[in-house]
Amino acid sequence: MDGIVIAGVASGVGKTVATLAVCRSLQRTGRVVQPAKAGPDFIDPSHHEAATWRASRTLDPWLEGESGMRRNYARGSGDVCVVEGMMGLYDGSTTSRPDVDEMDTSTAKVAESLSLPVVLVVDASAGMESVAATALGFREYAARAGLDLDVAGVLASRAHRGRHEDGVREALPDELTYFGRIPPREDLEIPERHLGLEMGDESPLSAEALDAAADGIRVEKLLDAAREPAWLTAAEEEDDASPRSDDVDDRPTVAVARDDAFRFVYAATRERLRERAEVVTFAPTAGDDLPDCDGVYLPGGYPELHAAELSDSPALSTLADRAADGLPVFGECGGLMALTESLTTVDGDTYEMAGVLPADVTMRERYQALDHVELRGRETALTCPEGRTLRGHEFHYSEADPATDARYAFDVIRGRGIDGERDGLMEYQTLGTYAHVHPESGAFDRFVDAVASATRRCRHI
Repeated sequence: MDGIVIAGVASGVGKTVATLAVCRSLQRTGRVVQPAKAGPDFIDPSHHEAATWRASRTLDPWLEGESGMRRNYARGSGDVCVVEGMMGLYDGSTTSRPDVDEMDTSTAKVAESLSLPVVLVVDASAGMESVAATALGFREYAARAGLDLDVAGVLASRAHRGRHEDGVREALPDELTYFGRIPPREDLEIPERHLGLEMGDESPLSAEALDAAADGIRVEKLLDAAREPAWLTAAEEEDDASPRSDDVDDRPTVAVARDDAFRFVYAATRERLRERAEVVTFAPTAGDDLPDCDGVYLPGGYPELHAAELSDSPALSTLADRAADGLPVFGECGGLMALTESLTTVDGDTYEMAGVLPADVTMRERYQALDHVELRGRETALTCPEGRTLRGHEFHYSEADPATDARYAFDVIRGRGIDGERDGLMEYQTLGTYAHVHPESGAFDRFVDAVASATRRCRHI
């Protein structure tokens, strides 16, 4: 699988739209496109999936480690992998701060680790020659930062055809390829709300708009630049040699909430759960009750937008009863919120939630946390043994107010967690945390192991 990274000079230059346009242009040549996203993100990948009909891969060295990130890339399939970057190309880099002891999580580092060329998206709405100067500076900065990075060329965002496009293309030096332009059209703007863009199934770009954007892409130049990483064969062999599933007769059943309130799930998480367990889904906001299961996973999402439906859902009442009986339950961010006593919206309306975890949650106008996180287990919980560390990502607008006697699963090494020092509320065999984790962390394997162990104990009673 050849690959290419679509990176921006900054946030807001149109990377997502450019990525979707590149995917459409490749599809029109008959290629099967595998979308991917650098960094922790659930929203941009939803637009990838809406445009390509294929689940997007998450590629993040903090969440997965470099070897895990490569494995995740290798598990994709298709002719060309199109990786959308995060923020600006070098944002998150530690190369200019050698005294800082932390991992480089920039798009540049992702591209270097995966050995993929970079197509640089530059907002050309108010420039021509300056676009070339900006791109040349980004290319030369790689060497200055000590990165083995190939900035192959430029994709001009919000550029008109004719003199505007010609001015950008003619100003580029020979070492930078002109990959085309994205036209400045209103129907190529994706609406925003808190947590970022609206989801791909809520505000997908129309086929007409994507085709218009794809018309400006020089697809043959992209295909010439894309390449297959040399390490890919070894990663595929390593993945093929790893165990895929447990004994079919001993697989527990895990219920996964999947609806408008619970929708932030990495593709690799779905895959790993299905490898280790029988997965059944349910939709609490649609009135589904909790299905018969041995464990429950509540992903993140938008419970604050569906608090009334959740409050009336039979699933939360059943979940509360079964959690009290020892059913293993794991909730991430939005899942944590649904497991607490109550949820208060920004409008001041308060709704009862499942009441499993001793806390009340209130939504705020501004985000309360946005960072990669690292947690250390205070005591053995569903996803992490005592003393071990777990890496993840947090991004939320809510604030939790736990009871004074609440039990915490983690000390916060990096990030905010629940109170700046601790994260992960525990009660019975239930864990709710603000951190989103990736299966490469081992957290979901430990969760399934805990579910299977609890199931075996019940069978012996």
